[in-house]
Amino acid sequence: MSPESIPDPASTAAELLEPLRQVHRVLRDRVVAACEQSAHDAMSEVRAESAADTIYQIDRVSEEALVDLVASHIAVLCPILLVAEGLDEPLPLPLGTYPDDARFRLIVDPIDGTRGLMYQKRPAWILSGLAPNRGTATTLADIELAVQTEIPLVKQHLCDELWATKGRGAHAVRHNRMTGESVPLALCPSRADTLEHGFSSIARFFPGSRVETSAIDEEVMLAALGPVVSGRARAFEDQYISSGGQLYELMVGHDRFVADLRPTVEPLLLERGVTLGICSHPYDLCTELIAREAGVIVTDPTGAQLASPLTVDDDVAWVGYANPTIRKLVEPALQEALRRRRLIA
Repeated sequence: MSPESIPDPASTAAELLEPLRQVHRVLRDRVVAACEQSAHDAMSEVRAESAADTIYQIDRVSEEALVDLVASHIAVLCPILLVAEGLDEPLPLPLGTYPDDARFRLIVDPIDGTRGLMYQKRPAWILSGLAPNRGTATTLADIELAVQTEIPLVKQHLCDELWATKGRGAHAVRHNRMTGESVPLALCPSRADTLEHGFSSIARFFPGSRVETSAIDEEVMLAALGPVVSGRARAFEDQYISSGGQLYELMVGHDRFVADLRPTVEPLLLERGVTLGICSHPYDLCTELIAREAGVIVTDPTGAQLASPLTVDDDVAWVGYANPTIRKLVEPALQEALRRRRLIA
């Protein structure tokens, strides 16, 4: 592509916020409409198996629209590389753009939480993160703009939209699908100083790694809460099969601690001759900027900032704490459990 034909770049990532929010709204409405018109069995039909995940019929609804929407709303303003579930390679947009000429990398998960949504059990999320294009060295830590939009259940008339630009705080609105109105929504992570009487969880969504993750969960909870007391449930868990959904639960104060350790426990699985199944990927965590800007502490299992390359197949382990006090309470026990198993240094 000649330099003369490249669109004028946006001066900052923030200038792409409103176009990106509009892309999310269109995708949300299309997926909801498809769910309204189709039976659960149709939406849950397996259409393909990729290296990163299983592709269901419901995924095709958003994936087929994504490229055209990004091209018409984002790439007309600034040349980008689109990285998304459903694309084998980063796609330069406008078509014909040289990858090195793209100013930004836009990583997108068109539906995060497919499994819950296709059975109408729980809302899913559209996730997007925009980072300056540093080639293959671009990571989650480079993301400067993130947008997260709820895909509601058919019976649900309210749905949330969240966004953040680096260093400018997190913002959210609650949208009414019946009236078209949106009102501001406060993002308030829990200020609790204990896990007691609150929701916390270590992800164990799928068979394979449950033995190890459950044992680690038990150790962490006993360290944080003390021995189980007869007749009392001192803490609760919520296995929300959506990384974006888990981050949301931390942002709005529903959860106090969440960890997804699936890639970290892989050595223990190999010792048992078990293959690690599906894990979270960078597109699943591309909106963690919003959580951090809202006050949630998001790290890898060692306590460092997430810095996975913006790919569709790298595995990502992560931990989220609602506030510094919860981190101080939980992180030592979590890391000790991992060190004893020689999973972190």
